[in-house]
Amino acid sequence: MTALSVSSAQQLLRLWDEQQTAYVAHRENRFLVMLDLLRLHFERDDLSVLDLGCGPGALSARVLSAFPAARVTAVDHDPMLLRIAERALTPYGERFRVVDADLASSWWPDAVGPDRFDAVVSSTALHWLSPAELLAVMRDSAGLLAPGGLLLNADHLRFDSRSPALLAVSERHDARTQAEDFAAGALDYAAWHERAAEEPELAALRPERLKRFADRPPQPLAPLEFHLAALRAAGFTETGTVWQYLDDYVVLGRK
Repeated sequence: MTALSVSSAQQLLRLWDEQQTAYVAHRENRFLVMLDLLRLHFERDDLSVLDLGCGPGALSARVLSAFPAARVTAVDHDPMLLRIAERALTPYGERFRVVDADLASSWWPDAVGPDRFDAVVSSTALHWLSPAELLAVMRDSAGLLAPGGLLLNADHLRFDSRSPALLAVSERHDARTQAEDFAAGALDYAAWHERAAEEPELAALRPERLKRFADRPPQPLAPLEFHLAALRAAGFTETGTVWQYLDDYVVLGRK
């Protein structure tokens, strides 16, 4: 079997960024806000960061690039995405490590290990969890953070029937952004996975990926109010929204 090369993994990561930008308008802005908050809050480069639902390493790569002395532990349960992240971020050496663990389980903190982190970050990942699972992840994240540490979660937190005008505007905006980006050549989610499966090593991991997620139905969406309440229930002393564009948010919790 031909192993996934670093250059092929980095190309897949670039295609992932294009694909995700079609679904998340102003995606780079949310990353800039997260990096600025880490820089302003800690005022040092040697951060220890935990990336939850890291995918192929998009946010991890930005943290490692922005903070030359940072170390990132990246957690995901998708074997294809983890392999891409591991290979694409090879140039960062021992500053980057991946952990194969299911955030919906109770054991994932044990897989991460005993270290305490300055920050827990996530981008477009935690909406896959049920509200109960999300609360558990926030509690576990609080336990993994050093005192004064930050949790930063960037995700779509959809409007519901209480905000019909905002819901309609957000849906139209999503449709327009996707249409424009796909017309410009960005792959959609399914097409990106088909492209990834053209790599023999990733194709061999695909059956395991399908097996792991075969019984994961779509979860009820947790609105902003739930996220903030869950952070407080998890023991975070300060919570708030630090960036918003329509229904796309970056939410903060400080331990």
